[in-house]
Amino acid sequence: MDSLQRQEHGTAAGSGRRPRVRRNVTTAIAEDICAERYPSGSTLPRENDLCEMYGVSRTVIRESLKVLESKGLVRGKPRIGTTVCDKDDWNILDEDVLQWMGPYLADFDILGSILEARRTIEPAAAEYAAERATAREIADLDSAWQQMRDSGNDPEGFTEADMAFHKVLLGASHNQVFRRLSSAMHAGLKYALHASNVAAHSRDEAIAVHGELVEALRLRDRAAARDCAHRMLDLAVRDIAAGQHARDDRRSISDTPKSAAPRR
Repeated sequence: MDSLQRQEHGTAAGSGRRPRVRRNVTTAIAEDICAERYPSGSTLPRENDLCEMYGVSRTVIRESLKVLESKGLVRGKPRIGTTVCDKDDWNILDEDVLQWMGPYLADFDILGSILEARRTIEPAAAEYAAERATAREIADLDSAWQQMRDSGNDPEGFTEADMAFHKVLLGASHNQVFRRLSSAMHAGLKYALHASNVAAHSRDEAIAVHGELVEALRLRDRAAARDCAHRMLDLAVRDIAAGQHARDDRRSISDTPKSAAPRR
């Protein structure tokens, strides 16, 4: 075991820092892939080279590559090495993958895809929930709605309550497939809800329509429940578009060259 490996082994055994080290290396490699430093179809550097680049042992590199392979970013091949997978193979609904993609998310149009999926699922789930939701589920929806209403200017707290609301709603449909989809889409839905909540000029409209949906379920009004779900999504589309326009405007201003200083 060389000195670097002994140092890392001792650190891991002594203070439990190894998972953090591995996570940092995993994140660094993943972000390099997302930035296309290693484009799809390319082969990553050899293990020894990665050890030198990131200053860690082969064990840490191997563990990091296993994590990336489990999330669809890379694939190990005997006698070839580790190849970067096509972006279509990435698990884009994984919370880590969404975090790694960071500033490159717009290139994947993930928000648009998630909104399309929600357009297909949530209105139907709301309609079924109006017929099938238990009193406990309606109470849980009402509780989540109250947390949204009381979150004030805390977008993180609002998003957590919003996430709880939509999870309960899909579960209240008592459709097993919708429930499974809720779990599969958890990270992507959280990202989409957070994006729209942060972009919204005011959350009052969203709070109002969520409250109306709770009332529609209490009244067992299927048509009203479906209509509320559609209106929620309309607000999300509007707010996300407004947020994107604001970011584009800021980018345009920052990219505009400053006027040359006047000649004397």
